[in-house]
Amino acid sequence: MKSMQRREFVKWAAMSSVATCVMGQAQEQVSVKHQHKPLPYPADSLAPYIDTATMNIHHGKHHAAYVTKLNEALANAPDIATLPLDQLIGRISTIANTDLQSAIRNQGGGHWNHEFFWNSMSPADKKSTPSEALDKAIQESFGSFEAFKTQFADAALKRFGSGWAWLILQNGKLKITATANQDNPLMKGILNEKELGKPLLGIDVWEHAYYLNYQNRRADYIAAWWNVVNWDVVNQRFSQGS
Repeated sequence: MKSMQRREFVKWAAMSSVATCVMGQAQEQVSVKHQHKPLPYPADSLAPYIDTATMNIHHGKHHAAYVTKLNEALANAPDIATLPLDQLIGRISTIANTDLQSAIRNQGGGHWNHEFFWNSMSPADKKSTPSEALDKAIQESFGSFEAFKTQFADAALKRFGSGWAWLILQNGKLKITATANQDNPLMKGILNEKELGKPLLGIDVWEHAYYLNYQNRRADYIAAWWNVVNWDVVNQRFSQGS
């Protein structure tokens, strides 16, 4: 009898262990957190156009804070916590909880925008250029590459306060737009329809992106930034969206 009881206990323990493992896996999936990834290049590799101290503070402090606060906001929202970031951003307007909506818009937007921004740049000694297809689209939309740069810089310079300027693909055509704070062109239901599209390139014009080196000279920062644009990445985004 004792032998039978022992066998039953072992069987129960094994089943319990499997159940615990399955529950643990399910819990792990629910608690997946958005990650603050390392920069795709050394922090000093954009110098002299963007200095090392600015990169360390911008990425290591500001961006990290957005990720931390986004995860905190999603801790009690398991139904959306595991969504990919672009999907989460795209459905902000459908979230009924206004505090959660605001957190995702600001913290989630900050996280997405900064990952996009880091990947839009490359070390200063690695030059790249628009592809033939992208260059043709730029010519058709803006008249010339220099005209595009002028219009893009103008949008970035005139963005009042903190925000971003973007090159987007909208209904198959290139367009320049600008957004406030951490908004971006993926935010359906938040931005005007005319501001929505697939982001191809974006520049951060919050003061923390340039103030250590350029102080209040935003125009100088924008002019210098063109030297570190990663056109290979922009070309890829264009080819995938066109």
